[in-house]
Amino acid sequence: MNELSIEVSIDDQRLEVLQDGRTIHTFPVSTAAKGVGCQYGSYRTPTGRFRIAEKIGDDAPTHTIFKGRAESGRWDGCPCDHDLVLTRILWLDGLEPSNQNTKDRYIYIHGTNHESKLGTPASWGCIRMAAEDIIQLSQLVEPGTLVTIHPPTQRTAKLIFFDCDSTLSTIEGIDELGRARGPEVFAKVEALTNAAMNGQIPIQEVFPKRMEIIRPDRVLCDAIADLYVKTITPGTESVIAKLKQAGWTPVILSGGFAPLILPLAKHLGIDHVEAVPLSFDDEGNYTGFDADYPTTRNGGKPEIIREWKDALLPERTIMVGDGISDLESRSETDLFVGYGGVVSREAVQAKADIWITHMGDLLERIEL
Repeated sequence: MNELSIEVSIDDQRLEVLQDGRTIHTFPVSTAAKGVGCQYGSYRTPTGRFRIAEKIGDDAPTHTIFKGRAESGRWDGCPCDHDLVLTRILWLDGLEPSNQNTKDRYIYIHGTNHESKLGTPASWGCIRMAAEDIIQLSQLVEPGTLVTIHPPTQRTAKLIFFDCDSTLSTIEGIDELGRARGPEVFAKVEALTNAAMNGQIPIQEVFPKRMEIIRPDRVLCDAIADLYVKTITPGTESVIAKLKQAGWTPVILSGGFAPLILPLAKHLGIDHVEAVPLSFDDEGNYTGFDADYPTTRNGGKPEIIREWKDALLPERTIMVGDGISDLESRSETDLFVGYGGVVSREAVQAKADIWITHMGDLLERIEL
């Protein structure tokens, strides 16, 4: 019969080629750093049954760079942070209702410029392989070959979510955007922010009001992004470093804006940011925010935490924050840590499992 199939283990970060049900080749791989999932824009690896829809690059030299599945030069071997698609592409198509969007999500098995990370989850959703391995695999299989990606079963991750504004940084980014527009605008924005954080106004009502008042352009957003880095709360850098050393995955979970927060995350060594996207035109003028993003509404933070828990099956989950929207996530975490080092909110302190006023105290209050 001589029928080939592929099986991928998320737990073992391994791809096996089977012939009539017997393993004939095994390769290390790297699946998504954010775990498993089939949602558009999730940057997670889908699971279930698939087929290879297309093979691309069979005659391309090793380390050919593909952009939009077209050859676009060759990688010179120099380290870079970009997730390059190299050497070969095996484009997957989902065969189940839950993963039928896989081809439209552009989920591939492909060569990578991050071979040192193979054997650990590190991709943006695709399945990464070493150059020599993807060449060998591409020679073995054809379009139509069945692929099974097995979901994780082992609980190994430890997740800790941090609010950003008045938690990792002493500022409220939205207030600083308002301040830059003048005292009258700042007063209106600050009042709306405090009302939302104290639970007096639903967050989904506050968001569009504040943004229509401010309409921040890219230049202003870049300036506030720099301010975030300059106003990190005392002790935070050391805490994040020690958490990572102890095997925790830190995630910034914020109702703030992604372009403002990403430089802070990079400075702190945090790879994952869940925050509201902004859009600008070619001249850098503000054109809107993603009104459907979960953290623009009440209940959004626990929703995102549930997605992470489903994706990674963590051993433990902790949330650290100062506001009511952070407290909402208590139902989805093993521990909610209220932080009052910048702003002390009585409603949050009263219901927090642990209350701290200095970030350096966090490590003494949780079990690493």
